Amino acid sequence: MNSENSSHNFIREIIDEDIKDNKHGGKIVTRFPPEPNGYLHIGHAKSICLNFGIAKEYGGICSLRFDDTNPAKEESEYVESIKEDVKWLGFDWQDRLYFTSDYFDKLYEFAIKLISEGKAYVDSLSMEQIRDYRGTLKEPGKDSPYRSRSVEENVELFEKMKDGQFNEGSHVLRAKIDMSSANINMRDPVIYRIIKTSHHRTASKFNIYPTYDFAHGQSDSLEGVTHSLCTLEFEDHRPLYDWFIKELGIHVSRQIEFARLNLSFTILSKRKLSELVKNNHVSGWDDPRMPTISGLRRRGFTPESIINFCNQIGVSKNNSLIDISLLEYCIRIDLNKKALRVMAVLNPLKVIIDNYPDDLEEQLDAINNPEDESMGTRKVPFSKILYIERDDFREQSSKKYFRLSPGKEVRLRYAYFVTCTGFTKDESTGQVTEVHCTYDPRTKGGSSPDGRKVKGTIHWVSQKHCIESEVRLYDRLFSVSEPDSVKNGKDYKEYFNQDSLKTLKSCKLEPSLREVRPYCNYQFERLGYFCIDPVEYENNKIVFNRTISLRDTWAKIQDSNK
Repeated sequence: MNSENSSHNFIREIIDEDIKDNKHGGKIVTRFPPEPNGYLHIGHAKSICLNFGIAKEYGGICSLRFDDTNPAKEESEYVESIKEDVKWLGFDWQDRLYFTSDYFDKLYEFAIKLISEGKAYVDSLSMEQIRDYRGTLKEPGKDSPYRSRSVEENVELFEKMKDGQFNEGSHVLRAKIDMSSANINMRDPVIYRIIKTSHHRTASKFNIYPTYDFAHGQSDSLEGVTHSLCTLEFEDHRPLYDWFIKELGIHVSRQIEFARLNLSFTILSKRKLSELVKNNHVSGWDDPRMPTISGLRRRGFTPESIINFCNQIGVSKNNSLIDISLLEYCIRIDLNKKALRVMAVLNPLKVIIDNYPDDLEEQLDAINNPEDESMGTRKVPFSKILYIERDDFREQSSKKYFRLSPGKEVRLRYAYFVTCTGFTKDESTGQVTEVHCTYDPRTKGGSSPDGRKVKGTIHWVSQKHCIESEVRLYDRLFSVSEPDSVKNGKDYKEYFNQDSLKTLKSCKLEPSLREVRPYCNYQFERLGYFCIDPVEYENNKIVFNRTISLRDTWAKIQDSNK
């Protein structure tokens, strides 16, 4: 967290000033408060890094609290996935795991207090009528005909709501504030509604549940949160949170809003991500194309790369669109330092070295990572018949083509210089089936004793020793920078990138990849960064996922499509 901790922003300025003024006795308490109604995504990672990072920097504490106030959308699966994601990113809430449902009894008491003081009432309008009565941004709202109910009647009705004596939608509890307020959130907001759905923690104990607006601030207060860090969409809700705190006379948490993450070629709406899952556009929340933390983890992203990305984008008060290439840059930089180099051929073409002895096999030295000498070397087997990438051969060469073609000499990585002497083709398809070469035995290791130079170096694997695997090439999920923008005039799903997943069968890999484990990162030389798919591994299937290409080729592709 060094880069994030050293950066200065408006949140730190506020906290520095509060510490200077000895607010909260100099204590710093933050929290990360996800709703368990979906999987966390890269936008949540920004909030996780900020909340836990602030607490660590100032010697404070950060809690994990689930705002589980809507049982109709929440599941234990989401709770467990969120806990796993936060831990995977490297953050520890220790013994401070909280749920808003822990406070349901206390929140009910708060509601009774507001009713008893004439500051809340049971409304029997329908939700559609409540919206109509609320008014607009230009016109004030009007009082509900039930606003004048007596305290006694409101208490009685609210208790019957709790006891399950009314149907969903028949009544709600509203705060009595100001229907003419310029802030529409202050126009008698709903603070309790009837939901007769079993809760993932409290089962059927409750028939009424607090709204997020009512529960959020009070939960912060009950936990002694000093600085409640929220995204900008809650800025207009802050006066409401302050009103509740003041009227209830409880601990004041200072809410500070910051800009949420908006990422190009991506959507970060949990509702829309859920649509992609439910409609089978993707294989699940952890599909490697998804911007979820579990999806990024399955694709091969590292915690360090995500934290570095969050540090790079910083914290501001202004909404902006972050280019996804920055996230891709962060994973490339991280994997360049730590990923093992290996050779793999994804689209294989057979090469026969005619003058290489039939029964000879050699074990050649290969560097594991040129960025880190401590990672050492490995042995790769070499023999008469090899596989190379089909793109590394052309029937007819050109001036700027430095790979294999008739009469041209290239270097085989870590091996020998070879010269193409011919090729054979399938008469029915016209496709090249094998390439014939000769090798210079004096060039072992990739250099010539006579000093001659070759411009092309290609990778390869030995046919006799290689292993086969399925490889999945993942790319950006959407084909336009802002798929969810109204200016596009289309549904975001219409911009789904049909080439976001390409599956290659029977790829040829060097034998060192026979004993692989999930979450180990590899650079397939000249091809990109890859990792074992952990889900397929659990099913006893070895599949490699491409994390990212070696270079950002997307811009070139986009330019060529113009």
